[in-house]
Amino acid sequence: MVDPGGHRVNSRHIQIALGILWLVDGVLQMQPFMFSRGFATKVIAPAAAGQPSWVAWPVHQAASVIGSHPVALDAVFAFVQLGLGIGFLWPRAVRMAVVGSVAWAAGIWFVGEGLGGLAGGSASMLTGAPGAASLYAVLALAAWPRPPGRFGVTYRSSAGGVAEWFPLAWAAIWFDLALLALLPANRSASTVAGQIDGSVAQVPGWLGRIDHLAATGVHAVGGPMVVFLAVFPAAVGLLALGTSRQRSFAAWFGITLALVTWVIGQNFGFLASGTATDPNTGPLLVLSGVALLGVRTSRRWAALFGSRAVGSVPPVGALEGFAVEATYVVLT
Repeated sequence: MVDPGGHRVNSRHIQIALGILWLVDGVLQMQPFMFSRGFATKVIAPAAAGQPSWVAWPVHQAASVIGSHPVALDAVFAFVQLGLGIGFLWPRAVRMAVVGSVAWAAGIWFVGEGLGGLAGGSASMLTGAPGAASLYAVLALAAWPRPPGRFGVTYRSSAGGVAEWFPLAWAAIWFDLALLALLPANRSASTVAGQIDGSVAQVPGWLGRIDHLAATGVHAVGGPMVVFLAVFPAAVGLLALGTSRQRSFAAWFGITLALVTWVIGQNFGFLASGTATDPNTGPLLVLSGVALLGVRTSRRWAALFGSRAVGSVPPVGALEGFAVEATYVVLT
């Protein structure tokens, strides 16, 4: 089915994708390593490294508790994530799955991922910022089931358009990634190359060669690559606040960059390592791009921002509007 704006993406598609991703996480949580104390000491505890005490202390406490009862608690973690996956796939349980997903993801983001490293001053898109759990929560809220018949289209009860506010969330995510690229720890080509090349020994040889080649390229390009890693995410975020056409460009540019960083830097989330708890942020940023394509802006939402054009989530003020248009012209 196609909505009036011509998009084929609806919230049910996002729910199904989230269900599959949660099932993957549940299966990963059932790996033999996860039932050992190593899960606490080598997966949870390292999230506290470089973090302020208000983040590090809860992470260490969680690692201590998990390390004391690894088998029982890991079984619970796997059960919860598998349950969330089933909930998203079963239309009648979607609302409960959304609420459960937000609550569970919030806890995981804080004590399992250490807020995605955001408070430590060294997080970057290449290393998995802003954290997979935070994206699970945002996407779940954006895919909240809509009543049938909205937007003049008849959907099943668990389907409808992706939340109209989602372009604002997309912009916030990508602006955050742009700001992270400006942190002192990320402002040199050697640091960026190190983030890419630092895990070569932990991945298959062919992937290690790709990482090494990419790191060498970053060294060769130097400063302009660092600038690109700040400016391009900012542009991707800004375009989402424009017209539906500009929003589509933002989605596809973001999807492309997410896929590249998932391979180079995130190394497919180290899924073959036996210690991965999720696929990292790459697939979730890709799903966010797909969700952005499914946003259908109503006249009421457009009017709230003072826009005459339905199908846009316009920025407030002429200066922001000029910035969106200028960014669109430069990138296209």
